[in-house]
Amino acid sequence: MPGLTRLKSRFIIGPLSNGNVALLLNMAKFAGIPWDMIFGSDLFGHFKPDPETYLGVARLLNLRPGQVMMAAAHNGDLAAARGCGLQTAFFPRPGEYGPKQDRDTRAEQDWDIVAADIQDMAAQLGV
Repeated sequence: MPGLTRLKSRFIIGPLSNGNVALLLNMAKFAGIPWDMIFGSDLFGHFKPDPETYLGVARLLNLRPGQVMMAAAHNGDLAAARGCGLQTAFFPRPGEYGPKQDRDTRAEQDWDIVAADIQDMAAQLGV
């Protein structure tokens, strides 16, 4: 979790998930994940890639969409976030879909940040 801890020192961090808040809260408690906020689908009554989810994060934090960055290993998720005006950061998660992963292995667009991992993303953001 060193990358998340570095990011947390300067930014608000939290997952935007199609899972619910209770599930993500239990995951964070069990794994010791240092999220500031959890953005579950049940907060918005919508699932990604519905714009209500991405824009809902900005609304709950009282920020403009351009002040929010979606960091993900899923190109489709980033494309939807960019379409709502959010900044984007890609880092791969090799093996996420198993040993024969054939998608989301690399950045497929020119995202605002393309990083090797969360540590690299934090470095590119100056933390």
